[in-house]
Amino acid sequence: MKNRNLFFIAIAFLGMIFMLVSANKAEQSTSPDQTPEKSEEFHIVVPKSLSFAGEKVPLEYFDVRESLERELISNTYFHSQTIYLLKRVDRYLPVIEPILKQYGIPDDFKYLAVAESILNDKAKSPVGAAGVWQLMKATAQEHGLEVNANVDERYNLRLATKAACEYLQESYEKYENWTLVAASYNMGRRALNRSMDYQKQDDYYNMYLNSETARYVFRILAFKLILESPENYDFYITKKDKFPVFKFDTIEVNYPIAHLADFAEENGMTYKTLKIFNPWFLENKLNNASKKEYKILKPKKGYRTK
Repeated sequence: MKNRNLFFIAIAFLGMIFMLVSANKAEQSTSPDQTPEKSEEFHIVVPKSLSFAGEKVPLEYFDVRESLERELISNTYFHSQTIYLLKRVDRYLPVIEPILKQYGIPDDFKYLAVAESILNDKAKSPVGAAGVWQLMKATAQEHGLEVNANVDERYNLRLATKAACEYLQESYEKYENWTLVAASYNMGRRALNRSMDYQKQDDYYNMYLNSETARYVFRILAFKLILESPENYDFYITKKDKFPVFKFDTIEVNYPIAHLADFAEENGMTYKTLKIFNPWFLENKLNNASKKEYKILKPKKGYRTK
């Protein structure tokens, strides 16, 4: 009996020790002084300094830094969209960059086009903005683009870039600040002017704006950071991973085309090829009653033409 009692006393003693150790571990795990290890899966690089079109981004403001980080998180972890963008971006930016330079628009505005459309040739918004630069019909027509049921030159990357540059030039003449120019591209100059007057502010980063425009410049900046240094955001796209970039011959026409499929065949292309590289054709014919000169792109060697 005595041995049996000693056995139960020993068991009770060991149980108390176990409870004390467990309580101590629990206290350590909930201590406010403990810093959890950073997850290896979460990796967002926010730079110490940043500029847009040569203008300083005030990352020392908590809301500015957090707004940038939000857009970096959104686009870094939207893997399918960002990877697809990285694979095809070289088809677009080399076309846009020299036109921006020609018009005196800062190179960073190529990322505005990315933010607008993810460089989707056929992008169209619910309110009717269209093309890589998401131009509204009236704005496009004011800047010389043809927009009708037969032809929509907002889908012509070169012509749309020129029209966008003219619009950006007009905005800079008014604001003399490229960050405000970018904001006005999103919300419109009239609406931005009202906000500036009401808030007595001329600094984008100090203004309270609608949610879309409040995020807009940071979205542009996020694409700038990711596209310039994709490896910082764990995207490793090699040259061989990217989609091929094509060179083109230009076919100039100043007459109507009754049947685009026949025209394509006569010029060594399929109708599909013609439509892919000239998305501004909306119908299967070209009316051209005015005998306007159009430049039609035909891919050179390296792309199946027939």
